[in-house]
Amino acid sequence: MGATLDAKGLNCPMPLIRTRLALKDVVIGETLTVQATDPTSYIDIRLFCETTDQELLSAEEEAGVYTYVIRKAADF
Repeated sequence: MGATLDAKGLNCPMPLIRTRLALKDVVIGETLTVQATDPTSYIDIRLFCETTDQELLSAEEEAGVYTYVIRKAADF
């Protein structure tokens, strides 16, 4: 089981900033699960993963809560 980050209630750009900081402490190959309520986090976190070579395993929305599972694939 990997690390978790509760970014619910935070507005852009804070979910992305907190995700980036939390991933710094994750070991390559491990996962970070992020929950956020800001709809722009869907775009921000996807782009962050693409540009930093992280693996976005899943991105789901349920009842206004976006849940992302990111596998750290590289240091950044």
